[in-house]
Amino acid sequence: MNGGERIARVLHDRGVREIFTLCGGHISPILVEAKRLGIRITDVRDEATAVFAADAYARLTGIPGVAAVTAGPGLTNTITPLKNAQLAQSPVLVLGGATATALKKRGALQDIDQMPLMAPHVKFARAVKRLRDLAPAVVEALETSDTGVPGPVFVECPVDLLYDEEIIRSWYADSMPRGNALADKAVRAYLNWHADRLFGGADRMPPPASESPAVLPRPDAIRDIVRQLATAKRPVMVCGSQALARAADADLVRDAIVKLGIPVYLSGMARGLLGADHELLFRHRRRDAIKGADLVILAGVPCDFRLDYGKQIRRSAKLVSFNLSRRELRLNHRPDHGLLADPGLCLRDLADATTGTPPDRSEWFAELRQRDVAREADITERAAQTGKGVNPLRLCREIDAVLPDDSVLVADGGNAAVWAMFYHKARVPNRILSTFRFGMLGAGMAQAVGAAIACPDVPVCCIIGDGAFGFHPQEVETAVRNKARVIWIVLCDRQWGMVKINQQFMLRPFKTMLFKKLGEHETIKTDLGEIRFDLLAQSMGAHGERVSSAGEFRAALQRALDSGGAAVIHVDVDPVKHMWAPGLIHFKKMHEEPAG
Repeated sequence: MNGGERIARVLHDRGVREIFTLCGGHISPILVEAKRLGIRITDVRDEATAVFAADAYARLTGIPGVAAVTAGPGLTNTITPLKNAQLAQSPVLVLGGATATALKKRGALQDIDQMPLMAPHVKFARAVKRLRDLAPAVVEALETSDTGVPGPVFVECPVDLLYDEEIIRSWYADSMPRGNALADKAVRAYLNWHADRLFGGADRMPPPASESPAVLPRPDAIRDIVRQLATAKRPVMVCGSQALARAADADLVRDAIVKLGIPVYLSGMARGLLGADHELLFRHRRRDAIKGADLVILAGVPCDFRLDYGKQIRRSAKLVSFNLSRRELRLNHRPDHGLLADPGLCLRDLADATTGTPPDRSEWFAELRQRDVAREADITERAAQTGKGVNPLRLCREIDAVLPDDSVLVADGGNAAVWAMFYHKARVPNRILSTFRFGMLGAGMAQAVGAAIACPDVPVCCIIGDGAFGFHPQEVETAVRNKARVIWIVLCDRQWGMVKINQQFMLRPFKTMLFKKLGEHETIKTDLGEIRFDLLAQSMGAHGERVSSAGEFRAALQRALDSGGAAVIHVDVDPVKHMWAPGLIHFKKMHEEPAG
């Protein structure tokens, strides 16, 4: 087998059924053999899209996402989505092309030093130099991506390892000097030796795949935490994506949370684990809950900016942290009980070890519920307001009412992502995608495509701002060509809204703050021109509609669902008065990541 066949065989044997790519000569043998083995090839319009889509596919299926890209600029285009996958702890394999081994550092087309660029953003990086090492390197990469803290990995595949040996030897022969001079003979001897080394050695096809071992908690540590929990009158738990690292065990993790019986905030892929309205589930004012708690349990969640760097945890309170990452386990706030283990298994063991009657926590539950009810009432009040365009909160309410429970929601943009996450109530876990921690725009275009490939039987809805949509609008054509069922709802306010509000709040002179209303202060380069995204979508073969009033939206969304394919709904929104009140405190509250 040539190198392309070896890689495809490894992927197929380990359950990979999808490769995202932008085709190139360096990687063509991988794609040809993968298709022959029944692996679907989804081709996109930008290498960044390939990795974003693979990231979404991995999060939704639990199977490592695979992206194959060509050398040089093809690979450098993957760095931003690779960093996003690293921060999201998503298992993604990037197979990168490279120039022929004999031409390295000789000025060949697309030849750059790729390993230093990739290494900081992946768990594992390997530049393969012999055919016999190619399949084992891919196996090791796949196993590493899903072991411990999941994350992206990279294998560099030189083009002369991927094609048939006869073709490569003929390439080498054509490049050899024909003269009889000693130098010419030396070059021919070297190239023949190099080819022999490239293809020589015993076959090293790897053994069948085995499941990655779980990182188990220590029983003695669990017993200590049980004692703390038994006396806590105001406990609270924040549960994140790591708790569902073993996606097949989601029901067991849910049952453990229910048995523990303490207030819980869900984040990341854990949203929806308890349904939409469970009595233990809370969605708003998470920082206030943590500030008032006497015991805080973080299950796969670090004390980063989303938890105010742990500053709200009282000195008298106990902090318990379960995490697969040693760094995140102790980030910004050292836990009283820190377990470097699978958070889902920790919760299950904790629930199994918990016995007896807990203390009365009814007042604590009532306090948290009152805050949630007040926040929901505030959102409802704002959703009822009217203005020049569609109220985005009312829009999100309509989306929540129409979409089936098992739909996938992708949130992308500044304000648009905040609006989507604040109102949408997930009912099923592993169904919400965002890049909140990385804080980047534009990933939603590709994540929606990857989600549609991963979940072809359910609707995929991407709520996205017009600024974020503008990063990769060409991927609408990708969805059309690959028959991906995606609805992009583009919230068009013709501005970089989150930056604009920041300038209006924080950069106004004091006297302007006193004498001018919000929105009257000049802002710098925050306004955008109008683009008819519905017409753009139609030009690429997708369903496209424009909505300018709230009453039109539900019917438009239903038509997009009924179209059965890719669709774009361009919505003219009037954001400022509905979401922002004067004052930095309110600005900060709206950026607190909602849960549930």
